[in-house]
Amino acid sequence: MLSFVFVCLSISVSGLHAAFTVTVPIPSVKVKENEGADLKCEYTADFGATPRVEWKFKDLKGSQSLIYFDNKPTAQYASRITMYSGGVRFEKVTRADTGDYDCEVSGNGGYGEKTVKLTVLVPPSKPVSRIPSSVTTGSNALLTCFDNDGSPPPTYKWYKDSTPLPDDPSKFPSFKNLTYKMNAFNGNLEFPSVSKLDIGSYFCEATNGEGAPQRGDAVQMDIRDLNVGGIVAGVIVALLAVGLLLFALWFANKKGYLPKMPESKSKTQAVYTQPRADEGDDGDGEFRQKSSFVV
Repeated sequence: MLSFVFVCLSISVSGLHAAFTVTVPIPSVKVKENEGADLKCEYTADFGATPRVEWKFKDLKGSQSLIYFDNKPTAQYASRITMYSGGVRFEKVTRADTGDYDCEVSGNGGYGEKTVKLTVLVPPSKPVSRIPSSVTTGSNALLTCFDNDGSPPPTYKWYKDSTPLPDDPSKFPSFKNLTYKMNAFNGNLEFPSVSKLDIGSYFCEATNGEGAPQRGDAVQMDIRDLNVGGIVAGVIVALLAVGLLLFALWFANKKGYLPKMPESKSKTQAVYTQPRADEGDDGDGEFRQKSSFVV
């Protein structure tokens, strides 16, 4: 009896989990640029005969937009997509369509959503690289490489004198004395402290498995020694110039060529003295001064 009750409860719970279910048969879709693409989204009958279905898009930069809303495509997708039972079809995709597509279904008090990832395949273009032509010994040097067209995003490889650089130079006898750091995902090649061993012609290569790899322009990077003598000479010349200026100012002041600072003059102030209370007219009627001013 207990076993029967347990089985019934298990069926009931599993049934609750199965209700209002949204599924995507193909969660990751990859198509070439300018080809059609089907994004399928299926749902159970629990949502009712006419459920509310919406599609939302989020691109690689995080910007979001509506594709299908209120039972019709939005204005920017009206001429590009077709809705059908169980999905949405793009007539022709571009590289800007790469991103995540959310299928949201609601009805009869239930709600569910699933995501389809669309990757529009685009071969890489010629990468843009920045390579310094001259670097001082012991300084930091950063070489960059970037391709803005490839989809999926390409990985990068660097070459020195037409020889590919390994990711870890310490594992190869021919490169063990080099101290560069290479990032295959962002295209950076960094030398924390360059030496004469790093002199050479460098170029980068971008590849993503679509089309042929693309290479950037080669640039010769030269390493020059720090001119210590020139720096010391420059400091000495600067000190001599400062000393000469100070001497000229002292000499001009001694000879009186420089204008003198005006001296401050004390102002004469008048102080009023209150007359004493016992002062008054004397008996003979002569006039007396009632107050006095002291200068």
